[in-house]
Amino acid sequence: MPSTPKPTVLSAADNRAPPRPTLLPHFLALSYTALIVYASLHPLTGWRDPGISPFYFLDAAWPRYWTVFDLAINTLAYLPLGFLLALTLHRLPGRWTPAFSALLLGGLLSFCLESLQTWLPSRVASNLDLACNTLGAGSGALLSIWYGRRFFVRVALLQRHLIAPIPFADFGLVLIGLWLLTQLSPETVLFGDGDLRHLLEITPAVPYHAHSFFALETGIIVCNTMAIGLIARALLANRSATPIVLSVFFTLALSIRTLAAAVLVNPLNAFAWLTPGATYGLLIGGVLLSLILLLPSSIRIALAGLALMCGAVLVNITPPNPYSAAALAAWRQGHFLNFNGLTRLTASVWPFLALPYLTLLARRIESNQG
Repeated sequence: MPSTPKPTVLSAADNRAPPRPTLLPHFLALSYTALIVYASLHPLTGWRDPGISPFYFLDAAWPRYWTVFDLAINTLAYLPLGFLLALTLHRLPGRWTPAFSALLLGGLLSFCLESLQTWLPSRVASNLDLACNTLGAGSGALLSIWYGRRFFVRVALLQRHLIAPIPFADFGLVLIGLWLLTQLSPETVLFGDGDLRHLLEITPAVPYHAHSFFALETGIIVCNTMAIGLIARALLANRSATPIVLSVFFTLALSIRTLAAAVLVNPLNAFAWLTPGATYGLLIGGVLLSLILLLPSSIRIALAGLALMCGAVLVNITPPNPYSAAALAAWRQGHFLNFNGLTRLTASVWPFLALPYLTLLARRIESNQG
């Protein structure tokens, strides 16, 4: 009589193994590199030839003006880059090779950006900045040696339990993270992404009137609440947990917005975003989102793309709010000038990054149904 095969028992190591490889560190490293490049070269205007070598800063004397805050920011800014680069290069042979390669890449990036700053009148190339950036990249790379593998496994396990097995789910998570980053820009309308006017130097098509601004602001928030909620829903694996996850997600976004206004502008303006238009927009958008979540996935994706583009159109015809402009007039951006330019750029291009992603999801759904 043939023996009955014994059931397979998974060990702890097998249970922890990720079910599928994740490209999240690759997407994060690429996105973070792009953000650093833009922040380092912002505002990207006024390029001129100073008549000196772009490498003059290498043997320059110690900078005359510097602060501990500057040194800390320049170091910490490159620490995540070194960590993510080392994770991306984890397949290189040897334990130290990924970290050393991340150190070299981080230092090379900083060297190139410092050299380019020679041609920008608003920037000053500094060997001290180069040293701090390289130190930050090296520190992040070292952290990856001790915690990188653990982080990699935990991210994969988190994706297995929370994220649906859809194409390019890692890119979708990066989009969600970038959207949360846009909430750190206090001068934009709440959830108001896709404004291209400051990039293309376009004047608002609609003059400011209180009633029309209220309607436009409400429409912007309704459209973007539906769009980002539907994108987040497409990434979730557990349908029953969707209401809780989305509630926590939007609470986090509004908390980031509040904190940004309090820290960057003034604590008294922490809730300046909570206008009547924002209140009605969140309520209407939340109700519509709850109803749309009951529809099939293909319809949800189509409505997400439609809401995304409608929100972008409304943002570009909405006039600036003079009351918000008056509150922001006293905002001394200082060290946050480059950071603010970064968040505004991210907010401007975000819908145009999310739309192709929704198109890919729609095509995959159609192919599966076909």
